Formats: sequence, C-alpha cells, structure tokens
Amino acid sequence: MYQVLLILHSYLRYFVLGAGLVAVYRAYVGMSGRRPFGKGDNAFGASFVGFMLLQLIVGLGLYFGISPYGLKAMKVAGAMKDPVVRFFGMEHVAIMVLAVIIAQIGRSLSKNRPTDTAKHKTAFIYYGIALLLVLLMIPWGIWNPARPLFRF
Repeated sequence: MYQVLLILHSYLRYFVLGAGLVAVYRAYVGMSGRRPFGKGDNAFGASFVGFMLLQLIVGLGLYFGISPYGLKAMKVAGAMKDPVVRFFGMEHVAIMVLAVIIAQIGRSLSKNRPTDTAKHKTAFIYYGIALLLVLLMIPWGIWNPARPLFRF
C-alpha cells in the first residue's frame, strides 16, 4: 500500500505542475493583454487547485498513515537533526499545505474581483506564489533530499 500511494503521490506532482504552469501563464497573459476572464481561465484555476487538493489528500495519507518519514518518524528522538526526516516530516508538509491554502484563497478571491484584469492579476499573484512554493518543496535533490523523478 505504501508503494502505491508513494507512486501516486510522485506522479500527481506533474499534474499539479502542469495545471499550475498553465494557470499562471493564462493569468499573466490575461492580465497583461487585458483579456476577459473566461471559462478556460476559471477551469485551469480549478484544475490547479483540484490537483493540489488531491495531492494533499494522498500526501496526508502517507504522512499520517504509512510513510517511514511521516508523523511516526517525528516522534523519534533526534529527528530534527536528520535532514531527510526533518524535510519530509516537517518542512515539506508545512509548506505544501501553505501552498494549497494560498492557491485556494487565490481562486476564491479571483472569482469575486470586479474587473477581468483584477481577476487575472489576483490569480497570477496567488497561483504564482503557490506554484513557487510547490517547486521549492518538491524533492528534486538540489537543496533538499533527492528522490527519483519517476517511480515504477
């Protein structure tokens, strides 16, 4: 079960990144070109937030359930001294939850802005911050523990 959830969590990141890049791009183009905020803009924002929420649910299942780096590992003395356990047990989880919250707030606020330009600008700022946090906390192996880009 652990491997199945881990593989799912690993591959879902690409859906999050893809939807996030498209949502940020569409928001930027809409903001700079003063385009109307259309159904496509709304759909990609919803896709980004939806994939992030799905990823969060799978990640929390790993964290609270069966991952050796989750909540169980944080109860071991000296866990904060181990960079891998600290990253997955605290840093990764906290920042990713924050990214989901920021994206959801951005989606809610952008739908309620009075003008299309304001909707695009709000979406661009919030989705951009959320996407940046996601990119920083994915374990690429650059400044955090290395993990395979694809799991089989």
